[in-house]
Amino acid sequence: MADIRDLRIAVIGAGMGGLGVALACAKKGFRHIDVFETASDLGFVGAGIQMPPNLVRVLSRLGCWDDIYAEATNVKGTSIREGSTNEELSHVAMPDIEEKYGFPHCTGHRASLAGGLYKACKQEAAIQFHFATVLVRYESFGPRPRFVVRPRDGSEADERVVEVDLVLASDGIKSATRHQILAELGVEAQEEDTGQAAYRIMLTRSEMEHDPEMLALLDSDEVVRWIGERRHIIAYPVSSKQIYNLSSTQPDVNFAKATNATYTTRGSKSAMLKVFEDFCPLVHRMLNLVPDGEVCEWKLRSHKPLPTWVHGSVVLLGDACHPTLPHLSQGAAMAIEDGAVLAEVVSRVAVDANTTVEDRAAAISRAFKVYERLRKPHCTALVDLAFKSGRVLHLGEGKAREERDREFRLNGKTGSVPDKWASPDVQKMIYGHDCVKEAADEYDRILAEIKKEEKVQGKTNGPTEPPSLAYSPAL
Repeated sequence: MADIRDLRIAVIGAGMGGLGVALACAKKGFRHIDVFETASDLGFVGAGIQMPPNLVRVLSRLGCWDDIYAEATNVKGTSIREGSTNEELSHVAMPDIEEKYGFPHCTGHRASLAGGLYKACKQEAAIQFHFATVLVRYESFGPRPRFVVRPRDGSEADERVVEVDLVLASDGIKSATRHQILAELGVEAQEEDTGQAAYRIMLTRSEMEHDPEMLALLDSDEVVRWIGERRHIIAYPVSSKQIYNLSSTQPDVNFAKATNATYTTRGSKSAMLKVFEDFCPLVHRMLNLVPDGEVCEWKLRSHKPLPTWVHGSVVLLGDACHPTLPHLSQGAAMAIEDGAVLAEVVSRVAVDANTTVEDRAAAISRAFKVYERLRKPHCTALVDLAFKSGRVLHLGEGKAREERDREFRLNGKTGSVPDKWASPDVQKMIYGHDCVKEAADEYDRILAEIKKEEKVQGKTNGPTEPPSLAYSPAL
């Protein structure tokens, strides 16, 4: 293979990370990209999503932002309120986000983001989708990965083997790829309960327009967060301000014991109202608009830190390797950023007509390790910060809460806000980070480090550092 763009690439999963990495690879000129997805179609459902400047930067480069932006709300501020009284604890203005970081901070519907990515993917002849296709197992992780798939409703007789040059696994929190990689390394895959769950609520303009207080929320350019002990609600307009999205976080006590593949289930309206019974009348009026039988509860799960994201010519991205609590609104952003960085580093792998399959596989694995070293510290910091921010938001009565509320009343004038999503110092760290530029700037240096380590260790494959199984409460 004389041209790296002729690599055969398999993407496992067509969520945000899978769509993003497939599109990023196509934009880099790769010609053979197959996306395998268990669902029969993408069925764009779900709730609202935040699209911060670091994500918009990537989407703009991928050429799919304009259509998504057409239905989005450009956020100009955030109001943080006491849940029980609706009293505003802090108002952080965000009028100059685009001026500061080159891109706006927006809210939108998940269907709009996923649909925009999918539409752009379908315009790329290099990308082929295989829906209703289940990953059964890997037979090899290299030098050319082989894995078995079958139709979702098929039997063992319908299975077939797929062989490619590399696998980009974006198969989510329940990642089968991650489980098998850890099994190969002799490490038990351990998912974790965070002790938290969420309700997802979508209210329409027709449901809210009779109430002036509700309508003011829907017509605003603000994100509102109502906070209380061990729980909160965050809300914002989406879909050209035709829908008001509410997402909560609360103790995981009502969730059905048996979880499904997506960790979602039909919830109880009476249980939801009980959770927020001491919140203000405005919140009650909105929650009461949810029809009986249409309460959706979402179990917030994570897993223990991974010893590596790379095994041979297979790599993990998104929730498969760094799931996060939603308190920084960076989950989708991190997954799509992962994909952009992977496309960048793989495009830099050097091959010619004399490169053997084994040498090419070793070069791909090194590129994956460059990606891991670029992304793992950054994503780990954000996961940890989301965890800590949630704890601060959910404080009960006491001196710590009094100090938090004192800081809130300063409205970010000190450069910091207890709600780290709205904190100017955190926004600067996240929104100013250009993941693709960093990958381009740092690739050669990190690759040289990896090759030096391999030479010292006498290795050309496998993790460049021993697996560490230390548990971090951030996950």
